Amino acid sequence: MLKATGLTKRFGGVVAASEVSLEVHGGEILAVIGPNGAGKSTLLNLLSGLIRPDAGRIEFLGLDITRTVPEVRAWKGLGRAFQIVQPFLEMTVRENLMVGAIYGKPGTPLRTAQKVVEQVIELTGLSSKADTEAGELTLLEDKRLELARALCTRPKLLLLDEVMAGLRPAEAMEAVELVKRTRASGVTVLFIEHLMPVVRALADRVVVMDYGQVIAEGRYDEVAANAQVREAYLGRSA
Repeated sequence: MLKATGLTKRFGGVVAASEVSLEVHGGEILAVIGPNGAGKSTLLNLLSGLIRPDAGRIEFLGLDITRTVPEVRAWKGLGRAFQIVQPFLEMTVRENLMVGAIYGKPGTPLRTAQKVVEQVIELTGLSSKADTEAGELTLLEDKRLELARALCTRPKLLLLDEVMAGLRPAEAMEAVELVKRTRASGVTVLFIEHLMPVVRALADRVVVMDYGQVIAEGRYDEVAANAQVREAYLGRSA
């Protein structure tokens, strides 16, 4: 579904991503992990189009999107949910989702957008909060709204940037079930996460980054047993 080849990004003298290559296969949940500063968020920014690579190529559904602007990537089916949630606080949950449904695909009729919103509200468990202003939501509900708003753009591939950050363990497990339901609805998922129980519970494959490079890839148990990964991410005594 998505193929990144040799992505490199420099910020002054700092190489945030160095010849990063990875593939995302349709229907899977792929985790990208690594210590702080490993280049994970830079990678997501490159894939979603918020920044452009200094070198390398990105293909999505067989099309070269390396220089494509973020909104066009979204229209083609590449969605993203952010770690820092920024809803329209004085709008209701339903109104926030209508923004995603209408602008996520150009020319979407109002009736179609309304249908999409109601389906996503049901999928994400926001029915009881649909007419609540976003400013009145809890952190967990905010996270649900952020994911729901991205889903309203009807993505084929959804990028999740530490959407469980700040959640208590029980809340994180609720979010895990939500991501599983998202995949079951037909959406492929690539996510960044620091919580290893979440990665273990969700990921079909894991890509590990350190110092802007991919250092390992495989199933969770394979990368967790990798000596280089244990030293770089899990700790020498892990």
